[in-house]
Amino acid sequence: MTGRIAYLISIALVVMVAAGCSTVPSRFYALDSTAIADGAPAAHAAVMVGPVTVPAAVDRPEFVVQVAPNRDEVDEFNRWVAPLNDAIARAVAGDLVVLLGTPEVATETLANFTPDYRITIDVQRFESIQGDAAFVEAVWTVRKTAGGETRSGRTVAREPVQGQGFDALAAAHSRAIAKMSADIAAAIRAEAEKKP
Repeated sequence: MTGRIAYLISIALVVMVAAGCSTVPSRFYALDSTAIADGAPAAHAAVMVGPVTVPAAVDRPEFVVQVAPNRDEVDEFNRWVAPLNDAIARAVAGDLVVLLGTPEVATETLANFTPDYRITIDVQRFESIQGDAAFVEAVWTVRKTAGGETRSGRTVAREPVQGQGFDALAAAHSRAIAKMSADIAAAIRAEAEKKP
């Protein structure tokens, strides 16, 4: 009987070691600022980006990938390096630095930083279709802090994925966010050009 227990324990240990060896490591991806300066003169304005809200279905570290109409899968091993709302805010801020030609863009309250404009973004769709496209739909508001005037807009951006991997999917989302950033930058410029 003792030999049989030792045999079962050794089999259990082999199974546990084999299971531990087959674990796939997680990979982490970031959203990047990808905007390109359009040659417009620099906007001398301080901008605060945030808050940003994202749909509850994608508000998680893992990639949520659409695999069929009305069917998504959560990929446990491919993850965002930061919460999506923070990552989107930082990507938009980086894009606005380039598009507006100003270094005065922040995503959180800083000492001695008084923004001229505050940006809020409500991402309504953030869809990932591996090997096909990244889709971002968002409603955003630009509010001038002096006087409180606001401009709002909607950006719908579909970017083709240039490859099958999750790195290509993250890059496509970065490009879609850059399109939204360009719309926001245009609204800031239009507000700045208004006669008082």
